[in-house]
Amino acid sequence: MTVEPKARLRSLDVMRGATIAGMLLVNNAGDWGHTFAPLLHAEWNGWTPTDLVFPFFLFVLGVAIPLAFASRLEKSGGDLGPLYRQIARRTIILFALGLFLTWFPFMGIDWSRVRIPGVLQRIALVYFFASLAYLHLNTRGRAWLTGGLLLGYWLAMTLVPVPGFGAGDLRPEGNLAGLVDRLILGAHVWRYAPGPADPEGILSTLPAIATALAGIFTGEWLRTKKSQSEKLIGLFVAGSVAAVAGAVFGWFFPINKNLWTSSYVVLTAGLALLTLAVTFYFVDLRGKDGWAKPFLIFGTNSIVAYVLSGLFAKTLLKIRWTGAEGSSISLNSWLYQHYFASWIPEYFASLAWASVHVLVILGVTWLLYRKKIFVKI
Repeated sequence: MTVEPKARLRSLDVMRGATIAGMLLVNNAGDWGHTFAPLLHAEWNGWTPTDLVFPFFLFVLGVAIPLAFASRLEKSGGDLGPLYRQIARRTIILFALGLFLTWFPFMGIDWSRVRIPGVLQRIALVYFFASLAYLHLNTRGRAWLTGGLLLGYWLAMTLVPVPGFGAGDLRPEGNLAGLVDRLILGAHVWRYAPGPADPEGILSTLPAIATALAGIFTGEWLRTKKSQSEKLIGLFVAGSVAAVAGAVFGWFFPINKNLWTSSYVVLTAGLALLTLAVTFYFVDLRGKDGWAKPFLIFGTNSIVAYVLSGLFAKTLLKIRWTGAEGSSISLNSWLYQHYFASWIPEYFASLAWASVHVLVILGVTWLLYRKKIFVKI
């Protein structure tokens, strides 16, 4: 645990916190059958606001890498040893936390099909490879790597044949990412996925690294000696170009969050740049950040908020008892039915439940923020 540094890019904390708040909101609907469409993922191709949350977090992760690593390299006199140890430790902890959340509370688990991939697991892998790319490649090298990941993934997904389906089949059951997950992970994927590919599977993690690399380019831009106005204009221009390019790319390689397609990477990176530009303008340039305080609180303890949310939600679901008619009832269901669905219209009740979940976790992280406790993994 450390005290928050005095010199930080506050807009980055705000954007990170907003993505975490978004994750908590969309992951904890009271009734999935009555959830507003923008709070659901696209069924397959296409995107909704919910599909922006995870790539925005990986983008922010990438932005933070050059901002954080530069100061650490200065302190170590250019010695990479401490950074290697930090990268390895953070990667292992994030991956282990992901498995812990997936398997909690460890009772009644079918180990033959328990899920191995997950959100934190992907964050861990993306952080690891993006960090090494930053340390060992110059800007041109990272540009080549980003282009190679996006182009290579596109070519592989459209040209490599899948037995029984042929090449270029991007449906849930016939795509290459699904084949790779099926061959390597077998049944250890998300059982509710629309196909055999895990949404955080093996092959689709490669373009996810490109999302973080886009953030690294942004972080480097923000570290230049350009004026604040020039930095802001650069963010807007780059974001606009990337968003349009991603939309056009989607005509050839459909925008798809489950497959983390290359067009999805370019589009979401563009939208993330535009979002950061707006946040940077109001928070860092204008100093108008009163509205952003809840997001700032989430952003300074983002992983803590995510883990607490997962444990809280799972605990409510796992506490169960037998009802009057012999049916099993969870504490989650009982609370929702008695205090939300009993008097609020269905869709608004579902949203209200998710919103209260966010406020509960905000309350915990607010206490940490007040005591200046910032858990750094």
